[in-house]
Amino acid sequence: MKARVTVHRDFRIGLIDDRLYSAFIEHMGRAIYSGIFEPDHPSADANGFRTDVLKFVQDLKIPAIRYPGGNFVSAYRWEDGIGPKDQRPVRLDLAWRSKETNQVGINEFAIWAEKAGIDMMLAVNLGSRGLEDARDFLEYVNFPGGTHLSDLRRSHGTEKPHDVKMWCLGNEMDGPWQVGHKTAVEYGRLANETAKAFKLFDKSIEAVVCGSSNDRMPTYPEWERQVLEECYENVDYISLHKYFDNKSGDTLNFFGKIEETGRYIQAIGGTIDYVKAKKRAKNDVYICFDEWNVWYHNIEEDGRRWKSWDWPEAPELLEETYNFEDALFVACLMNEFIRRSDRVKIACIAQLVNVIAPIRAEKGGPAWRQTIYYPYQFASLYGRGDALNIAVDCLTYDCDAANDVSYLDVAGVHDREANTLTLFIVNRHLTESVELDVSLGGFPKARLIEHLVMQGHDLRAVNSPERPEHIVPTQGSGVGIEDGAVKGTLAAVSYHVLRFSVG
Repeated sequence: MKARVTVHRDFRIGLIDDRLYSAFIEHMGRAIYSGIFEPDHPSADANGFRTDVLKFVQDLKIPAIRYPGGNFVSAYRWEDGIGPKDQRPVRLDLAWRSKETNQVGINEFAIWAEKAGIDMMLAVNLGSRGLEDARDFLEYVNFPGGTHLSDLRRSHGTEKPHDVKMWCLGNEMDGPWQVGHKTAVEYGRLANETAKAFKLFDKSIEAVVCGSSNDRMPTYPEWERQVLEECYENVDYISLHKYFDNKSGDTLNFFGKIEETGRYIQAIGGTIDYVKAKKRAKNDVYICFDEWNVWYHNIEEDGRRWKSWDWPEAPELLEETYNFEDALFVACLMNEFIRRSDRVKIACIAQLVNVIAPIRAEKGGPAWRQTIYYPYQFASLYGRGDALNIAVDCLTYDCDAANDVSYLDVAGVHDREANTLTLFIVNRHLTESVELDVSLGGFPKARLIEHLVMQGHDLRAVNSPERPEHIVPTQGSGVGIEDGAVKGTLAAVSYHVLRFSVG
């Protein structure tokens, strides 16, 4: 199978926001407790954080992290997680039917985020609570001192404000499962008043309003229109969530679901444009795709468990084991976010540790990187700069998710400061290799400096505590530059990162 690809330095989609490679972590299952925080673990630091997990997180170079939820936040009392730990209440978490000990709260998480080199994106409870509590949380977190709440924070040992600039106005408020679920108009009005209050406090704050929980909700995309008509002028982003599965076992149809994501983004982009025009607004609203991942391996079994168990503390929940097929899918999804980076400015893998996560950690035991860790990492490390509009001429296939899906998935990023060009390529064909021919317009001095590859594995192969590096990237071969074009052979079901010096 042959594929012709055209890359030109002047065919720019736009500058990628670094926050496209952000993450999400929730007080859910073992994401926090025995995930990032386990005081009795051999690797724990003085604050109780697992340094083995922290190292894996640091290596991802994550720009921002959404916290503390998720469904959890819609019944969360932020003040339960502050002050002396021995005085903090244990509460029932209605979302995941478990006990929350509140041993990690905003100040502890801020310490961890600073160690990890990550900016916080905090979510406020607009489910069971509202504007006044959100305003109090903001003041506690961000005001320097001299008020009741800021001085309360200082009395808790946190002298400087956290200065959080990104705030999520609730979570999945379109979902009937959500504590405090509201209609679009009810929620839109509340989000508008909350965003107004936050911007009166600090006009540089960015507000993220809840869009649809997924593109199969019966209220989608009318929810987005109604919500934005209530709050458009006071918000900066609208959130999208989408999880992916291959319950049918049809790999090509699974890969084709990337096209659904593109349609989802395009539809909400059109909705944003419609509301902007209708309101004669001057500001722009972008997309924050703040929950995404593969999620299906354990969902049915875990669903039965958490709906019937007796309020455990930090139970094992949704601890997906990701295979090589999932890694290829995540690679394609990262490519789609790059191609849609004119609309999608922030995206958060959900979640970061243990719960549907690229990093797993056994309680008292080892931590390891799952297969999906690597394409996420490479996009974060090398996908910063200008997204390029790339033309791909390759064989296509039809599937349930979409028609005319290219077997070759390609995204490209030109980093003008570093003088590098990176191509992220997935050959989705199950049996055939690709004879690659890439025209590099505007890059006359291109020189291949690195070729990373993930290939040659059974699609169901996984990493595990016993074999933590069974599936890892290796140095590729067989690709080079001939007469100004990139040529070579890409094996079936393989992922490639081609990095060029173009200075």
